[in-house]
Amino acid sequence: MTKPKDIDEYIASHPKEIQKLLKEVRATIKKAAPSANEVISYGMPAFKLNGMLVWFAAHTKHIGFYPRISGIERFKKELSIYKSAKGSVQFPFDQLLPLGLITKIVKFRVTENLEKVKGKKK
Repeated sequence: MTKPKDIDEYIASHPKEIQKLLKEVRATIKKAAPSANEVISYGMPAFKLNGMLVWFAAHTKHIGFYPRISGIERFKKELSIYKSAKGSVQFPFDQLLPLGLITKIVKFRVTENLEKVKGKKK
């Protein structure tokens, strides 16, 4: 697959039922971080606000969500029911997407990135 030029192209390259899930994740992130910019990073849809916030991607059996290590650490308890790694978590296709949890993680990452910027200005 060639690298998509934007998130719309990325989503369009997947089957309809997966597109629906990707659109839900995208809308959830946009709502939680309205001033973030959409980009393609590492070939995946991503959002940037004072640095990278989160990435997401469709895989064979799950949606991968990548809120950096801090996002995984901070919500370790809530994410414990999902397969996760250092900076990623897998939301299986056969389960409802935890949109409320995604919202919380994105808002946490926005705050974290804004704090980082404040720290640099001192």
